Amino acid sequence: MSARVLVIDDEEALRVSVAKIVSRLGHGVDTAGTATEGLALLSKQAYELVLTDFRLPDLDGLEVIERARRLRPETEIVLFTGFGSIPLAVQAIKRGAYDFVTKPVKRADLERVVARALEKQALAADNRRLRQQLDDRPDTPLGRIVGRSEAIRAVLRVVEQVAPSTATVLVEGPSGTGKELVAEALHALSPRRDKPLVKVNCSAIPETLLEAELFGHEKGAFTGALARKDGRFARADGGTLFLDEVGTLSLPIQAKLLRALQDGTFEPLGSTRTLQSDCRIIAATNADLGRAVKEGSFREDLYYRLNVIRIAMPPLKDRADDIPLLLSHFLALHAARNNRALDGFDAGALVALRAYDWPGNVRELSHAVERAVVLATGRTVTRACLPEAIREASGPEPEPSPGGQLIAVPLGTPLGDVEKLVISETLRRTGGNKAQAASLLGISARTIYRKQAPGTGEIE
Repeated sequence: MSARVLVIDDEEALRVSVAKIVSRLGHGVDTAGTATEGLALLSKQAYELVLTDFRLPDLDGLEVIERARRLRPETEIVLFTGFGSIPLAVQAIKRGAYDFVTKPVKRADLERVVARALEKQALAADNRRLRQQLDDRPDTPLGRIVGRSEAIRAVLRVVEQVAPSTATVLVEGPSGTGKELVAEALHALSPRRDKPLVKVNCSAIPETLLEAELFGHEKGAFTGALARKDGRFARADGGTLFLDEVGTLSLPIQAKLLRALQDGTFEPLGSTRTLQSDCRIIAATNADLGRAVKEGSFREDLYYRLNVIRIAMPPLKDRADDIPLLLSHFLALHAARNNRALDGFDAGALVALRAYDWPGNVRELSHAVERAVVLATGRTVTRACLPEAIREASGPEPEPSPGGQLIAVPLGTPLGDVEKLVISETLRRTGGNKAQAASLLGISARTIYRKQAPGTGEIE
């Protein structure tokens, strides 16, 4: 990816040489002989990277960094410095510089630090883009359903079309896919939005109490019924009743629910009074109700009564394109809740997150990011912060590369491109030694040879 780079150095020979090297890497380059001239250019145009001498005739490196950061906080800064000024260069890094290169500048060192700095800058830019996408979501109930994949767009289209009606909706899908969010959106976009949305998790209430919970009870109807109590149907009158995990209902409860759905009437437990409730029903299940009907564990007439409109929530593995946006969303959410400042995920973490099948879907992803936020020791989430099951999905973790440097990868980078980047960077840091690179990555040397384009020595 091409970037704009600014080179500031009062030594013309070094300035020209650095500019040529950076230009050959495919980047656009501007040069300046003084800090004043360079900062003037920076004020007029955005640069992804500034390469500047630490000692300039008009300003020192620390002052250049401070002014550059005020002008362009997103720009990365790399310093050229003599060996004796390394302590000052370290101080400069603490003030916001990305790295430093000692003089005399070597081509390999320069190319390596430019690549790393631009990788980090690209990661930060991509995170800003993803956060902007999240911020640009409409402030509506649909905005809470994070995703841009076609699979999730299809769900949103049905929700928008169905919400204004009174039709009963059955939301199907694996656990953790966001069925409750769909129910909330259906209610909030309906004419009933000003009335209650009453939720019942049918699997969380003992069967002996579920009838009373749904339809209410009279005082003394059963042991512990010390007073009369309205049920969820009565409380949802005029609004929406969300029946989660409806597939767990027993056949006797199903029969009573069917009557309530057919004519809106029900009788509280222990009462002879017949009550009426005008509530819209939204049901959700992670079970195959069609199969349950064939097996005799779910009433066919109730199934058809619930299945007027069906919305199928896709598992996360079928909407993998949404993973980067979800990662950014949950990183921002959990970082804010835990008062943490984090920039994103490093390459190793992204490889593991993309390789995992996510059997727990979006809920599991949220929990994984929350754990990583709590365990992160720096500003970047690493592979070590992730749950063991996710780490194991991508195979053994390679040993740290020479110098222990991280490779920053923009969120959303295809997994194949991440793999090529990691192999290329490891080869650079081992001086092209394929056996050593293979050992560090925990793969065979044959794999590295196979992934090189014939006759080029470059990663495909």
